[in-house]
Amino acid sequence: MATGSKRSLAARPPAGEAIPRAAILLQVAHRVAEAEKLDDQLAALIEMATQAIGADRGTLFLNDPETHELYSRVAQGNFRREIRILNHTGIAGHVFSTGSGLLVDDAYADRRFNRSIDQQTGYRTRNIVCAPIKTMRGEVIGAIELLNKRGGKISRDDLELLEAMATEAAALLQRSIFMEKTEKERQRESEFMSVVSEISSEIQLGALLQKIMATVTKMLNAERSTLFVNDEKTNELYTEIGEGLGATQIRFPNHLGIAGAVFTSGQSVNIPHAYADLRFNPGFDKKTGFFTRSILCTPVVNKDGKIIGVTQVLNRRGGPFTVEDEARLKAFSAQVSIALENAKLFDEVQNMKNYNEAMLESMSNAVITVDEEGRIVTCNAAGLRIARTSPEVILRKPAAEFFTGKNAWIIERQKQVEQAGKLDVVMDAEMEFGGEKVSVNATTLPLINVKQKKLGTMVMLEDISEEKRVKSTMARYMDPAIADQLMASGQDVLGGLSSTVTILFSDIRSFTTLTEQLGAQGTVGLLNEYFTLMVDCIQREGGMLDKFIGDAIMAAFGIPVAKGDDGDRAVRAAVAMIRELTLFNKARVSRGLKPVEIGIGVNTDEVVSGNIGSPKRMNYTIIGDGVNLASRLEAANKQYHTRILVSEYTYKKLKGTYRSREVDSVVVQGKTEPAVVYEVLDYHTDETFPNLMEALNQFKHGLAEYRKQRWDQAAAAFRGALRLNPEDKVSEMYVERCEYFKAHPPGDEWDGVWVMKSK
Repeated sequence: MATGSKRSLAARPPAGEAIPRAAILLQVAHRVAEAEKLDDQLAALIEMATQAIGADRGTLFLNDPETHELYSRVAQGNFRREIRILNHTGIAGHVFSTGSGLLVDDAYADRRFNRSIDQQTGYRTRNIVCAPIKTMRGEVIGAIELLNKRGGKISRDDLELLEAMATEAAALLQRSIFMEKTEKERQRESEFMSVVSEISSEIQLGALLQKIMATVTKMLNAERSTLFVNDEKTNELYTEIGEGLGATQIRFPNHLGIAGAVFTSGQSVNIPHAYADLRFNPGFDKKTGFFTRSILCTPVVNKDGKIIGVTQVLNRRGGPFTVEDEARLKAFSAQVSIALENAKLFDEVQNMKNYNEAMLESMSNAVITVDEEGRIVTCNAAGLRIARTSPEVILRKPAAEFFTGKNAWIIERQKQVEQAGKLDVVMDAEMEFGGEKVSVNATTLPLINVKQKKLGTMVMLEDISEEKRVKSTMARYMDPAIADQLMASGQDVLGGLSSTVTILFSDIRSFTTLTEQLGAQGTVGLLNEYFTLMVDCIQREGGMLDKFIGDAIMAAFGIPVAKGDDGDRAVRAAVAMIRELTLFNKARVSRGLKPVEIGIGVNTDEVVSGNIGSPKRMNYTIIGDGVNLASRLEAANKQYHTRILVSEYTYKKLKGTYRSREVDSVVVQGKTEPAVVYEVLDYHTDETFPNLMEALNQFKHGLAEYRKQRWDQAAAAFRGALRLNPEDKVSEMYVERCEYFKAHPPGDEWDGVWVMKSK
């Protein structure tokens, strides 16, 4: 717990009298605002929350957007070490990912609860109340979790109070998180510049280089970095320093591999998918037990312009290396001007400072203060906007003259607050400004100085007009979580919106045969159990379930609000669906039931989304040609004996690295233009697909020879893939194609495109 946070809830009432919720929220705002550091703010919020709810202990989790993890910065009780979990797992992960609070009466009966923490600490969790930490804009930045309410069960009132406290503190916490991040980035940049300034015109090996490589690894947020130095006697590149490699040393000819290509050409290389580049040698990964995803490599040049080695950085956390990463590594390797780097650093810090100031000015609630004489003293930008007024009209004007007519009730509330000295809250009240009706939540509270002298009153108005309108319209057909996202986005998309969306289709194989064996009740039971698992996989990745079509599922990623990585979310959801289905089938087989097999198709395209239907029956859905292609890809799994097929339009937008291969260039049923199709294999294990990476390399070589009509060479490569995995049906299919085309040459006009005759 932070130093200086020993106060209990201020101004506590006599025993037996409950502290008003508004007072608690006001105290939260004051306590959090008083704390100068983020840790002190978090400690204050946890202390006040556990005391207000009557919980045994609590934990506050913040989201790390770079690692997609929730981490604890404040924990009460004997268990003090940091906790990190994926931001979609556990109770806190569920609350963070859905943005909705949660009550758990029996922790051990909830499958989302992680028992390992109790096992490590010896603590026994009985019940849990968990609320998201949301900013006024609806952005979820973390979750606050309280355990084991004393003297009774947790209630909906407890959750609502916790949510309100978290929301009250969210803006200040977000500001402090940003300031802390800014300071850490400034410190990292300063450390990086300090190291670079110590480098002379000639490369000096030893402790200085170790410090340099450690700094580069940290600065670029990578897993490993290696300095390859050229040995002029043997014309080999060897590792002198390898951050993350320990004592391992690697030597190879200075023209081979990625590092050799950079050394001989003098040009930097940025490879987002290492195994897709023919220059990459997987043998290094075998030797070290490391799996390389992405590579950034740049030459090291001395003062005479001579290339003396290369710097290589592997596996940036959170995605491929960016253009900014490449620029930083070039600056390090070439030892550019320190003054230029300082100017760049100053510019970045200045931009962060400006952003922070703009964030502080972006409060969405109106704040109006009135002095003892009843005159309006201040009104923020949000207040001017909500009241449809200007500073010249409202400031220094008697409040009774400004709040008139339908707004006069504010003056009555203000007088009551002045007399009683207590906060007053009115929910969902109606006001009128400029001839327009506005729905507000109004809070009036007394202003008192440190000597308990009255200074006036403050009126806070939260404009909920848009929220009420959207909720009223969308409650007819949309999931509440999606409705909340739409309201947070501020977009009016109900009438139709054209946007780029990733569509996922899945379908059960031989479903008619299954239904004949199960009967009506058995079929319904199977579908309910199956759909529950599949929909959970989709919703964990932020997908929207569009509809069930018999035994098929149609889902979309990127509506109603795009997330920037919707293609990756769809692919991760597809992989999770296959993995969940594998566990589902194991349980079915153990009960003597037949397993369920599915195919999944994923495509990204511009579609139209919106409210479609009649006044009596409406549905928020998507339509467009891209939806049809996703459906065709799902069906194409039958012909290719695959499980997940992804179109080139999705594949090109993926930011993550996946074990995949190009399967074919195909014209699906109902289309005239070919599309390149990829198979995603991340759900496989060593048992289900042995020698996967070696087999994919063989398959890639075979496909290249196949496109050149070198049937014997292609068939040999595909057979090589089959030797590595005899169950690889795609390679088996291509062997048959090669034999057919060898006997029936397609001619010079053939472009390698395969035309499907059926869906």
